[in-house]
Amino acid sequence: MTHYDAVLFDQDGVLVEPPAADVQAAATRAAFRAVGVDDPREEHVEAVVNGLTVDGLHAVCATYDLDPEAFWEARERLDERSQFERFEAGARTTYDDLEAIGELDVPCGVVSNNHDSTVAFVLEYFDLRSLFDAAYGREKTIESLRLKKPNPHYLDLGLAALDADDALYVGDGVSDLVAAHRAGVDSALLRRPHNADLDPDPAPTYVVDTLHEVATIVEGAGRSGD
Repeated sequence: MTHYDAVLFDQDGVLVEPPAADVQAAATRAAFRAVGVDDPREEHVEAVVNGLTVDGLHAVCATYDLDPEAFWEARERLDERSQFERFEAGARTTYDDLEAIGELDVPCGVVSNNHDSTVAFVLEYFDLRSLFDAAYGREKTIESLRLKKPNPHYLDLGLAALDADDALYVGDGVSDLVAAHRAGVDSALLRRPHNADLDPDPAPTYVVDTLHEVATIVEGAGRSGD
């Protein structure tokens, strides 16, 4: 039997629907145009959308003789705006099982690779702030690319903020599971339509289909496989 003293949640794909790849690509093309590149190569657009590293960013920018800081500022600003617009238009919304978080009697937090400003927007816009005692996204800086999951940096910040000794991290992707493993905490992979076929490595502590199952686990249902 187990009873965790805190639960941390990823945002996109767990609390709210993930951003659409075509919307992210459009924001990235707009960022290229903002710094003078009207026709970026498609592989470079895809690289920016699909988890760019610091070295990758510098390589992309070198191709067009761009200042990485100027391009990244434009990309982050326009990507953030595109997300706000999609939420406000009702094109992205919350999942229908979030009430399960309110059933938990332990501190809860959010740890996301999305911008800290976008995390704050989501919590405010959907009136979720009362559910969480801490929330961390990444800064809109190039350095944040080194610190985002699977690096446990932001997860460690969340754990410290909740003063957690035995926490559970709920995510929807491999980077979440790796970050949890590196932070020394258990993980739950939440199945949603976008990750139904994911075969993760490392394996999570639990695989769940709803946040209600997370609540059951935290209340003391025991570790899967025990």
